[in-house]
Amino acid sequence: MADSFEIVRTIEALRARVRAWQHDGHRVGLVPTMGGLHAGHLALVQASRKQTDKTVATLFVNPKQFGPSEDFESYPRDEERDVKLFTDEGTHLLFVPPTGEMYPDGFSTSVSVANIGGILEGEYRPGFFTGVATVVTKLLLQAGADQAFFGEKDYQQLQVINRLVTDLNIPVEISGVATVRENDGLALSSRNQYLTPQERGTAPALYKTITDVAEKIKHGENVSNAEVWGSETLIAAGFESVDYVSARDAHTLEPLVDPRKTGRVLAAAKLGKARLIDNVPIADPI
Repeated sequence: MADSFEIVRTIEALRARVRAWQHDGHRVGLVPTMGGLHAGHLALVQASRKQTDKTVATLFVNPKQFGPSEDFESYPRDEERDVKLFTDEGTHLLFVPPTGEMYPDGFSTSVSVANIGGILEGEYRPGFFTGVATVVTKLLLQAGADQAFFGEKDYQQLQVINRLVTDLNIPVEISGVATVRENDGLALSSRNQYLTPQERGTAPALYKTITDVAEKIKHGENVSNAEVWGSETLIAAGFESVDYVSARDAHTLEPLVDPRKTGRVLAAAKLGKARLIDNVPIADPI
């Protein structure tokens, strides 16, 4: 548990606390979240606690990254539960802004990351990464932390954030934290609670399948053939639809044409009310 814990709801209070810590020589870590906490979020807090002196978490369900038919209204919200988890994990400060604090009347600016933000998730969820990039840019500038932590489970999001921080010269170090999984391989996600018991039994096939796709590519199989096999395997396993199973350059997320380069297999598939995403690295070719 942290030696102290405080909740602030205004940008002014957030900045005052962070600046005071930095003035005293402390390195400050930032963990942005939308709540609905699970062990994956807490791994970000743990990473920040290890690498910085003071950890700030944020709790804000960002309306700008939800499409018209998506689950903004039903997205898991339980501030009391999340506060307890943050406190128990050693968070020092929690920023919980109301929507009007983040997007006051007249707000009209957005941050859009071209190319890397328009493919994969950007193609299937138009406007999603503009919403993410806008709120993350605001949080990074509001907090002024030295280091910010994001999960590799949302791998494309991590690369989008790396791009915007570089392009906009935001003085913060971005750190990715490895995906946290259930024992059967399912990546932890707040949306996993949408799965029925039967669907929960099917869900681990996503991780197994993309791991197999990565292995096929590692062993020299044609990339396109491996991707098609992955999509067909997911449908056969019980997924209703597959948006993509795609091998990409790990840094640019361009299609992987040279398997000798560092690669990543990314996938998104629909299972009941849940749309699951996951990714795995492609090891060096044998």
